[in-house]
Amino acid sequence: MARTIPLERYRNIGIMAHIDAGKTTTTERVLFYTGISHKLGEVHDGNAVMDWMEQEQERGITITSAATTCFWQGMEQQYPEHRINIIDTPGHVDFTIEVERSLRVLDGAVAVFCAVGGVEPQSETVWRQADRYGVPRLAFINKMDRTGADFERVMGQIQQRLGATAVAIQMPIGAEDGFQGVIDLVEMQAIYWDEETNGTKFERTTIPRRSNHGRVSCMKRCLKLQLRQVKS
Repeated sequence: MARTIPLERYRNIGIMAHIDAGKTTTTERVLFYTGISHKLGEVHDGNAVMDWMEQEQERGITITSAATTCFWQGMEQQYPEHRINIIDTPGHVDFTIEVERSLRVLDGAVAVFCAVGGVEPQSETVWRQADRYGVPRLAFINKMDRTGADFERVMGQIQQRLGATAVAIQMPIGAEDGFQGVIDLVEMQAIYWDEETNGTKFERTTIPRRSNHGRVSCMKRCLKLQLRQVKS
């Protein structure tokens, strides 16, 4: 069968995290928003696509690395179609060897952190493994709607405990019950997702006045500074 997408637009992406950071749930959302699945799979309901083993469904944890494929052209269909092979790795310390095997084939990884728990022991383990194999990473701070969520505290932990040069490309609008959306620090716009459509529809608008504009400007400056250092 002829390849419809050129090889240079293939990506092998891993999802890695400490247990209960929301790693498999994040993967399920990727599958939903890319149109691969038409229902949001939930780990606590035992119907997550990526947790296919009976033991995984019963215990609500990922035991083996699972792979699936989706296709993406950007939120507004603005890019050529890319084929993304997603590998969901275990978060439990007992299955670290599964993560190690997966990292060897990755082009990049998404490290998921709980906005409440922050950097946890297994987060540090998988981060060191990714360092060993030179895997580029994006950090995703999840669960911003939970009580005790603190975006900047977790950012600080990523920088201090993991030794990462982490800069924000998005920051949340509100937290806990007041979490509403995100600020895109590249485009300097606010993004709100529509709850009635489970986020399949969204709106871009100006950054709200109630946001801490001083903090937004500070994070934008940090982003520009790091980009200049990389460029040089």
